[in-house]
Amino acid sequence: MTWNVENLFRPDEPGGPGTASVYDAKLKGLAQMINEQAPDALALQEVGDPAALDDLTGLLNGAWQRQVSAHPDGRGIRVAWLSPRQISDPAEIVAHAPPLQPVQIDDDGTTVARMGRGALAVTIASDTGVGVRLINCHLKSKLLSFPGGRFNPRDEDERARYATYALNRRATEAATLRAALTASLAGDGEQRAVILTGDLNDTVQAATTQLLQGPPGSEIGTRGFDQPDHGDAARMWNLAPLMPTGHDYSRVNQGRRELIDHIFASKFLVTPVSGVSAQAIIEAPLASIDATDPTARRDAPSSDHAPVVATFAQP
Repeated sequence: MTWNVENLFRPDEPGGPGTASVYDAKLKGLAQMINEQAPDALALQEVGDPAALDDLTGLLNGAWQRQVSAHPDGRGIRVAWLSPRQISDPAEIVAHAPPLQPVQIDDDGTTVARMGRGALAVTIASDTGVGVRLINCHLKSKLLSFPGGRFNPRDEDERARYATYALNRRATEAATLRAALTASLAGDGEQRAVILTGDLNDTVQAATTQLLQGPPGSEIGTRGFDQPDHGDAARMWNLAPLMPTGHDYSRVNQGRRELIDHIFASKFLVTPVSGVSAQAIIEAPLASIDATDPTARRDAPSSDHAPVVATFAQP
């Protein structure tokens, strides 16, 4: 299960809600959903102070292991893994994969050589003892910010430039994740259980999402899927085509439904595909994101994302 829990901060923190009652209501709502789904592995995005994660974990059924990224962004949000299973072999994915170069992020020529929010890899074991390598990420947002803390540009040329900076950052982050996937698959995706999940901040057909798949041409639902080839060893499959209508989006942006929270799996886990299911859990209408300020919903007692859940036949 992957879920962007939107600004998970305690009330006494800058990004947190204004009152304890709003915070408590949010924690209870998040915990209820997680307890209902009871995932074996839970990827969270937008975790603020790890103490807030402690508060959430305390409301979950049973005992949970956790691994929290040590590399938040400037707003203090990061990714984390929770699991009722033993977590092992944690690895932070932060620096751009060589030979990728630093990317420009503003008009002053400032560059960065690392992901804005570090990705986090862990391993858990299935009931049969197969190790499943899991990577959780939160890529650069499409929401733009401008010098001086502005969320609106001075003119359209500035908007275009900063959109380009954001796109270049997201693409470089995706390429860095692809390098981590290649290393995890080690040319043996038919025998290795690997999952990439998280908030990619873009849709299925976006170039940044597509490049994570590796060799193209074998997507679920295409004729190439059932025709094994040498690319299968390095491929990752987006489970989006398996999601049923009405449960195939994770956010509403300007009134439009989007799937930006994705789950990718290796060949080992999608064979046979009849043993795999995926859906967004939408129990109430999602709030439409109409503001450009990421702090505008700090007092919302819920998340603006739906959790996405995948189930795999026991490897």
